[in-house]
Amino acid sequence: MIATTHSLRRALCGFGIAAVLAAASSPAGAAPALEPTIASLAEYVNAGTVPAADGRTPTAIADTGSASGSSSGSAGSRAYDAVGEGPEMSAYLPAFAYGLLHPDAAPTGANRWDCKPSAQHPRPVVLLHGTWLNAYDTFSYLSPRLAEAGYCVFTLNYGKSGLLEAGGLGAVLPGRYGVGPMVDSSSQVAAFVERVRAATGSDQVDIIGHSQGGTIANHYLKFEGGQDKVGKLVTFGATHHGTSLLGIATLGRMINNAGIDIMGFYRPVIGAANVEQAVGSSFYTSLNATGDTVPGVAYTVVASRYDEVMNPLDLGFLRAGPDATVDNIALQNGCEQDISDHLTMMYSPRAASIALRALDPESSPTLTCTFNPWFFGGGGSL
Repeated sequence: MIATTHSLRRALCGFGIAAVLAAASSPAGAAPALEPTIASLAEYVNAGTVPAADGRTPTAIADTGSASGSSSGSAGSRAYDAVGEGPEMSAYLPAFAYGLLHPDAAPTGANRWDCKPSAQHPRPVVLLHGTWLNAYDTFSYLSPRLAEAGYCVFTLNYGKSGLLEAGGLGAVLPGRYGVGPMVDSSSQVAAFVERVRAATGSDQVDIIGHSQGGTIANHYLKFEGGQDKVGKLVTFGATHHGTSLLGIATLGRMINNAGIDIMGFYRPVIGAANVEQAVGSSFYTSLNATGDTVPGVAYTVVASRYDEVMNPLDLGFLRAGPDATVDNIALQNGCEQDISDHLTMMYSPRAASIALRALDPESSPTLTCTFNPWFFGGGGSL
């Protein structure tokens, strides 16, 4: 879901929640009394802001962040092509650094628009990154392995939204995508899949989604006409039922339900997509109202016991509905030495072998098992 260091993200959200609660409950004389509403909190923050160097004054946005059917409360978001292949990486941290300097780079092997699917692999593979991530820093390890296995691989950077468009602080860093409203991102993915189908002549694609990317894929299947255009969906650490962020999001949602719209208040800080991915949001009520799956699609869902964002594992797993198959996999089952976390699982040899087996079990029947360190990753080695 979220990139950068997880401890910093948790601290930011935690301190923010504490600060607002303290301000709202401070005694008379210590601070101005605040009504427990998003409007009063926004007014309080705006009263202390000063103009930026360009003359504009940032403002808190009085928005609930709970809309699931539109980009209400923001200026929406944009998608960009990933172009110019960057180098293959075996660990997340150097890939993240490269992605900062080359925010729209494509991972090795991806977006070769003259690629024609083979009879063995007739469906091109579309890769979807997560929140505050991009196509390169998510898939610079997996993409070349898919290409080497004979797949046509395509990816995009979706959900770009600026700080003043409710994109959150993550939008300040170069190459931080997947921050805008998820409905907008789903529409961008739908348009991209049509381009891939037209370029390759394929009726269907397979999708591999990491974190929010898996949720966006699910929304595309259910609400953007993707059901008949996707054969297989493979997800890693996907926020299929929302995330608690080690309890922070759950706490925030509980405060929201008590009448203080703290999630809406922090929408400008953490971004629209993060608010929508909190456990219990109306986005998930709508997304999963008719079940977790759609007919005709084969799902492979991978989760890690060491994932800081998607925990417990059941939050990321899916339940099969009519005419759908679901293979829920704990990454450590049969391979305890793989201690990949939310980000480094995309740099795990075992995760890559699971993806290859899910796409074509006959060509890639064997799963790799090797040490992959938490936080650092490293393609099986430091």
